[in-house]
Amino acid sequence: MADAKKEKAAKPRGGLLGVLIAPVLAVAFGAGGFAAMYFDLLGLPVPPSHEVLAPRPPPRDAPRVAFVPLTPILVSLGRGETLQLLQLTAELEIEPEAEHTVRLLTPRIVDVLNTYLRAVDAATVEDPASMLRMRAQMLRRVQVVVGEGMVRDLLVAEFILR
Repeated sequence: MADAKKEKAAKPRGGLLGVLIAPVLAVAFGAGGFAAMYFDLLGLPVPPSHEVLAPRPPPRDAPRVAFVPLTPILVSLGRGETLQLLQLTAELEIEPEAEHTVRLLTPRIVDVLNTYLRAVDAATVEDPASMLRMRAQMLRRVQVVVGEGMVRDLLVAEFILR
């Protein structure tokens, strides 16, 4: 009976010893792996640094574009208790040669967008399918103001109805 008590007491000690040895071995193997890689003890080939850091030239057929940010537009929709605010933040994707002209016409562009957005009702803005139509309408109006072939796209960054 005394032997049975000694065996039961010895079993938990062995489990505790394994729990203590496992983290020590993990740290030792981790340190050994780090040292082997850091001091190049494995003899792996090291790539030359000039090949790794050399920047790649841009592809020759990369499209040339420029972007002109528009001032954020805040428009009130509805009246009285149904008053909601529509906030639009957008950029124009343009031909690089037309950047100066587009920047000069930015006030007219903002005006035409402001006028269009005031004519839109809140129900249209809330409809997810109408976003594509509205974007196409705004792009077409900008192209009419600026001239054909100068503005490629209207990129909408924020379109928030409050």
